[in-house]
Amino acid sequence: MRLEGKNAIITGAAQGMGSTITETMASEGADLVLVARSAQPIEELAEKIRNTGRRVLAITADTTDEEQVVAMVDKATEFFDGRIDILVNAMGATGPIETPVWEISPEDFSDLLRKNVIGVFLPMKHIIPSMIKKRYGKIVTIGGGSGMRGYRYRAGYSSSKWAIRGLTRTSAIDCGEHNINVNAIMPGIVETPRMHKLCHEKAKTKGTTYDEEYAEYVAEMPLLRVTTPQHIADAVIFLASDESENMTGQEMPIDGGWTA
Repeated sequence: MRLEGKNAIITGAAQGMGSTITETMASEGADLVLVARSAQPIEELAEKIRNTGRRVLAITADTTDEEQVVAMVDKATEFFDGRIDILVNAMGATGPIETPVWEISPEDFSDLLRKNVIGVFLPMKHIIPSMIKKRYGKIVTIGGGSGMRGYRYRAGYSSSKWAIRGLTRTSAIDCGEHNINVNAIMPGIVETPRMHKLCHEKAKTKGTTYDEEYAEYVAEMPLLRVTTPQHIADAVIFLASDESENMTGQEMPIDGGWTA
């Protein structure tokens, strides 16, 4: 129970990696505020967690909208009696697939940066002050392996994940004197519905098959296996717990060696 007695906010909690992160954090003893854009999946997940005995509040909010973020933080602060220990930023979007940089529209590029960067910045901006008051905080952001190397035909997505590195490192410097750790996890391809969508879209564009695209991803990894959501959740627990108390401003690749 490495998070026993801790209060955590998880954005993007309802789907993909987010739901596994949520269930794992609950199993480690955390009470949770779950944030997502859609109400039904987040409410269903919250009810499942409540049945394990943890305190859970589900909030529907768009983390790219400052007014909604402020309202979300106010509700979470009240629910947690003023103490927020952990923020996990798992909200994100994929953007254009198999699209060279010269074919990406400015609107699509801007929208992806807004979702993947502004959607991380705003929760941090409005949660960090309460962590400063308590002189304790753990911030973990889900970035991406494409933020550590080039990624063909994914300029918008890769740019947004590189931006997460700058936000993480600089925020760690700003927050260090207040005993707040700020780190990021950089997954490679993760076995989620998003991965399956990518494989289907790439196959359609390239005239190949789903199986061929899946096998190509696997072949790029030295360990020859795809990362699972549980791999990511386990890394979140480490960074959200006091086991990582002297680690900040870092990116942790969990990618089967894709960025090696």
